Amino acid sequence: MIPVVSVVGRSNCGKTTYLEKLISEMKRRGYRVAVIKHDVHGFEMDKPGKDTWRHAQAGADIVCISSPQKMAMIKKVDEELSLDEVVSHIAGVDIIFTEGYKRESKKKIEVFRQLVCDTPLCSKEELLAVVSDTRLNEETPHFSLEDPSPMADFLVAEVIR
Repeated sequence: MIPVVSVVGRSNCGKTTYLEKLISEMKRRGYRVAVIKHDVHGFEMDKPGKDTWRHAQAGADIVCISSPQKMAMIKKVDEELSLDEVVSHIAGVDIIFTEGYKRESKKKIEVFRQLVCDTPLCSKEELLAVVSDTRLNEETPHFSLEDPSPMADFLVAEVIR
């Protein structure tokens, strides 16, 4: 089973910026990484007028596009899939990071910046680790916002093994 780690935090706390650094570090070490972004507002991935957009507009339930460099799939759903259902579509990676999914019961890394966040999002019992410019509690492993290398070491030892 592929380990899933959710990067969570309040709005504008730096989740995406930190996750970019962490993904780059894991890739530098040779790990295969997947990322699932949770968007509670809905999203549009296709550009109006392009072929795949036209296929979806014509009523296709699943639209895929493939090239020698990448593949993407858009699948219409009647209701939001659970994180486990989304994860079930992913194979061939060493770790899956999610951005968001704060209500799911996966291991969580909270990104917290004092200037942006009043209080932490998660209780210490929910956390695998904290990435912050301040220590939130003594029990939870704490990592810097700037250097993802120690977090990568931690994830390799504690999550990927």
